[in-house]
Amino acid sequence: MNTRTRLLSAAAFAALAFSSGGGAFAQAAGPGFKAPAKAGDRVAAGYVAPRLAIGQPDLQGVWSNSSNTSLTRPGQFKSLVMTTAEAAEAQAKNPSNIRQATDDNQKTEDGLLDGKDLASGRGYNAFWIDPGTSYANVKGEWRTSWIVDPPSGQVPVSEAGKKLMAKMNSRRGSGYDNPEERSLGERCIIGFGGSGGPPLMNVLYNNNYRITQSPDHVVLTVEMNHDARIIPLNAKHKPSVIKPYLGDSIGWWEGDTLVVETVNMHPEGGGRANLTEGGKIIERFTRYSDDQVLYEFEVNDPKLYSQVWKGEMALNKTGEMYEYACHEGNYGLEGILAGGRAANRAGKDIREAGDRDEG
Repeated sequence: MNTRTRLLSAAAFAALAFSSGGGAFAQAAGPGFKAPAKAGDRVAAGYVAPRLAIGQPDLQGVWSNSSNTSLTRPGQFKSLVMTTAEAAEAQAKNPSNIRQATDDNQKTEDGLLDGKDLASGRGYNAFWIDPGTSYANVKGEWRTSWIVDPPSGQVPVSEAGKKLMAKMNSRRGSGYDNPEERSLGERCIIGFGGSGGPPLMNVLYNNNYRITQSPDHVVLTVEMNHDARIIPLNAKHKPSVIKPYLGDSIGWWEGDTLVVETVNMHPEGGGRANLTEGGKIIERFTRYSDDQVLYEFEVNDPKLYSQVWKGEMALNKTGEMYEYACHEGNYGLEGILAGGRAANRAGKDIREAGDRDEG
């Protein structure tokens, strides 16, 4: 995260505040949070999307999925939808929000730097992160998870899928032997936490996406690592032997909705959804209002999941994207491998401890 982004994030956070009464929270529910006219609609009531000169609905711009909402539903929530009062209360109690609201002003003498309260979500470096400060409002509803189906809000991994995923995600060596044993995010190849998708996922910071359209391509550029998915329209998939880190995506328009189909994802790449040969992810982008793009996704892979699982997300209009200089000052990888060599010289086996994945 660059310095300007940190300062802007800190200023925005201070302005938002954490009012237990929900006053600041209620202010956030502006025109972009208007509900659709009827269930199943992909646009706010009465909204007509602007169109580009090439005739396509205008999705262009920079959008953000920063949010306290995550892919799966945390245990404290019993349903998908919250009332405004419930969302304000959840926001005030969210550990990430508490951490950001308090940690910037810590002093040694206040006892907050001894690590005792880390389990509550606090930490020494909260100033440097920007995960979002509010739960997501999707189609006029405050949401507890991106997943909408199954109703549990959990990824429906089958028993066979768990065994297969364990094999797919197994690591070689100690994790300290060579760079290829470290995660792709740690090596600055793709973003951490599945920010590049599919499906697109919010992470600790840099949750911004630029959509660029042309008559025959759409490009999704992700601020975190500047991953770019160049999606040809009305095209065929590449041969299955080609497996890009973010998968092989093609797109087409269905009315005012951009549909993107992704297959042949590299086993080490992609977002928070594993795929096997034959699995696919469908994404849908619809201009919901002037301030939002409705983003929908569904994951279909019978080898891993007991059902097709689906999610909905709001991409909110935001400002400019900035450089994410992943390699700049990235001493972690060098230090990790140096630690591995020191362990070798000392005759220590660090295989068990080396399984940590920073990505």
